[in-house]
Amino acid sequence: MIRSFIGPLVLTFFIVLIIFILQFLWMYVDDLAGKGLELKVLAELLFQFSLTFVPLSLPLAILLASLMTFGNLGEFLELTALKSSGVPLQRIMMPIFIFSSLLAIGSFLFADYILPISTRKARTLLTDIRRMRPELNIQAGTFYNGIDGFSIKITDKDPETNRLDGIYVYDHRDGVGNSSVIYADSGYMNVTPDESGLILTLYNGHAYKDIEEKDVQQDKRKYPFRRDRFSEQTMVVKLEGFGLNRSGMDIYRSNYAMLNTADLTYFIDSLSTMLRSRADAYYSEFNQTRLLTTPHFRLRGINREEDSLAAWKTQKFVARAAFDTLSFNDRGTTISRALSFAREGASFMIEKSESLVAEAKNLRKYEAERYKRFTLPFACLVFFFIGAPLGAIIRKGGLGTPAVISVLFFVIYYVITLSGEKFAKELIINVHLGMLASTIILLPIGAFLTYKATTDAAIMNAETYIAFFRKIGAFLTGIKPEKDDEGTGAGA
Repeated sequence: MIRSFIGPLVLTFFIVLIIFILQFLWMYVDDLAGKGLELKVLAELLFQFSLTFVPLSLPLAILLASLMTFGNLGEFLELTALKSSGVPLQRIMMPIFIFSSLLAIGSFLFADYILPISTRKARTLLTDIRRMRPELNIQAGTFYNGIDGFSIKITDKDPETNRLDGIYVYDHRDGVGNSSVIYADSGYMNVTPDESGLILTLYNGHAYKDIEEKDVQQDKRKYPFRRDRFSEQTMVVKLEGFGLNRSGMDIYRSNYAMLNTADLTYFIDSLSTMLRSRADAYYSEFNQTRLLTTPHFRLRGINREEDSLAAWKTQKFVARAAFDTLSFNDRGTTISRALSFAREGASFMIEKSESLVAEAKNLRKYEAERYKRFTLPFACLVFFFIGAPLGAIIRKGGLGTPAVISVLFFVIYYVITLSGEKFAKELIINVHLGMLASTIILLPIGAFLTYKATTDAAIMNAETYIAFFRKIGAFLTGIKPEKDDEGTGAGA
């Protein structure tokens, strides 16, 4: 049984993994194209990112493989023969269930120990590649501004001899516009062996240089320039940012996606403590603010320990009595100051609440990531309990029907997971509900399918659903459904 399961599992796993890699290439093709990357660098990038896709690919592979395995057993009547011999479906599913449980445990260990390292390496390498400048490629008829301080244009280029014709070199290193221009009839361009410089060999041209006039009024300037003629001239331009400069792995050390479960728990505890202490500090700061200050009386915020309805009523009565004793001018001053303090208090609350919300969202990212380390391995078991009984019900093997059903369930799971994770990170719903939403929805479906497959219920038969809806219609209308009785019809 396990042998028939391993083959489809490995096949579908690598198919899903390749699909995710192609999706990655589609997303980042603009960052990779035109950089002149070596094959080993590109292979390392794809390998590291393929490791990050393993925890997400494994549940779909288990779903599709279990569908194919039990679909083949049902299609070739092997499942019927086993049931006829007295072997229940649960016993038939047990070996693959144990194997899937081991895969789920392996997926958790992989996500906790290998995934953080591979994610950090992949993201660091991708960041280094993004910082690279596009490969030096000057096209005829267009200005090339990829070299700092220079703008180069050519009128023609011979791809066989690498000869350039009609070369214009604008030197902007002084930051004063086109004050230095070189034109040459022809030339060649080469990169130094260490790729740190560009060698321009120019033939038959002129160099134009504006001469700066000092201590001359604007209306009396004549804008002189110097022109030099040359038959051959060599320029060496320094190239920066064209090679791949590898960064260390410390830049993403505290990122929530690059931590294991123990580190995530440590960060969650630290951030939670920091958030609570900061909220208490903001509360104390606001509570101790002088809400009203006049030459005659002074009231402070309500004490947190006495923050009750009775204390509020008492202080409100005292404030009203004190206000009534003021003169007309002092009342106006008090009202103005009260409005000013109210505005300051509202501004304080808005500013501090936004700061607390930002910190709470950051904390929620770590909490969601810790949940994800458990939900993805558990999804392997959920998908097994969907795929195995569903395969036994539909009794179709191969990659046709099982693939369609698997993709449908996986899309549902993926959409619910992403939506729940997003809502949880935005503090819209509780993190427990957001990260467990897909499991809460799909696990009962798996239990229902397992029950139906065990009892040999014909849930894929259209007549079953037609009869069900007829019963609902009869219940709502009060009209009993007609029974198809061939004997009655013949007698009539």
